[in-house]
Amino acid sequence: MLANFLIGLREGLEASLVVSILIAYLVKTDRRHDIRYIWIGVATAVALVVATFTTIHLAVGSLPFRTQELVGGTLSILAAGLVTWMIFWMRRTARGLKHELESELADAVTLGPFAVALVAFLTVGREGLETAAIMYGTVADAYKATPFIGAASGLLVAVVLGYLIYRGAITVNLGKFFTVTGYLLIVVAAGVLAYGIYDLQEAGFLPRLTGNVGGIGNLGNAVFDISSTIPPDSWYGTLLKGTVNFQPNPSWLQVIGWTCYLVPVLCLYYRKPRSATTSTSDASVVAGR
Repeated sequence: MLANFLIGLREGLEASLVVSILIAYLVKTDRRHDIRYIWIGVATAVALVVATFTTIHLAVGSLPFRTQELVGGTLSILAAGLVTWMIFWMRRTARGLKHELESELADAVTLGPFAVALVAFLTVGREGLETAAIMYGTVADAYKATPFIGAASGLLVAVVLGYLIYRGAITVNLGKFFTVTGYLLIVVAAGVLAYGIYDLQEAGFLPRLTGNVGGIGNLGNAVFDISSTIPPDSWYGTLLKGTVNFQPNPSWLQVIGWTCYLVPVLCLYYRKPRSATTSTSDASVVAGR
């Protein structure tokens, strides 16, 4: 739940800031009558995301178990890659995001209402599809209510923060916010990757789990088993599972995959981009104030 809350919060705040920039530009250029088309584009994007997620959910649920594990494991690994791309993309493009969106909207305004709605649809739709894809792979039981409650809560908080930022009621250091959540999401993505490997092992597409502790000769062997110390059904086991996909008896292949992802990605993320500035540190800049 907490992992999905974090994802919903970060992605939702990005979408809220995008909408704020678009609306602020229309207000600044005295085109308030076009704001309704922004909301039409946003509503259409949300409907598309819900329809896409529901379709995938129904399609995967009707598949045989082994195929479900294959699809689930593959989607988890793709979701980890998507999280990684999203984090580095946001850090690289944040500086020119406001100018880029305003330029696109300026061109759209000259083409008519449909173009204005299309800009909002494409920008918000991308964030929504990213959120759905990432959330799908963050927990094993993604079909239960808890992940959706976590993501919905994060999105709700993000919408409220976005509105308060737009109205100038609060100021958020966005640079620090996205940096900190970036580190947390890298850890989440490492857990998603490890769970994807677990699914593929269960399906038999990677070395199978044998349940034996130790013995790196078989990559399916468990490195350790602390299920008695951290029971998966305990509150703290559930908390660790929901946040970082912790597993009390990981296989060697999971640990190797987790380590080979986490260490280099954290090191790359720690290195500041050459063009990094404080341009995203003040929410008033993003809102166009």
